[in-house]
Amino acid sequence: MVSTAQAGQAAPTQAVNAAALRLEHEAVPAEQSVANSPTTGSARLGEFKGLEVGVWEMSVGTMTDVEVDEVFVVISGRATVTIAGQDEPLNLVAGDVVTLRTGMETEWTVTETLRKVYLA
Repeated sequence: MVSTAQAGQAAPTQAVNAAALRLEHEAVPAEQSVANSPTTGSARLGEFKGLEVGVWEMSVGTMTDVEVDEVFVVISGRATVTIAGQDEPLNLVAGDVVTLRTGMETEWTVTETLRKVYLA
């Protein structure tokens, strides 16, 4: 994880380059890792109206998760996200905007390191 101080919290008149931000990765917990030992990294950039704003990245591999309310924009990479109870998976690429809801059970299969900017 990168702290807000390291990430350079964006002030109203500053910008943070989310694509170039250095993220330190950690192994996905064993109970969530499905294939290829993925890692994740994130940086909290600040808050907006009480919601956390940050950058998250996952390396190639497959993991499961239980989501929180979140909106995110994919800025690089490729992944397929399968959501329990939905017939069609989400095929994510740069530029996609996605909304997830608290309690959704997901499986993330990343085929090209995925980076997103999120609001949660």
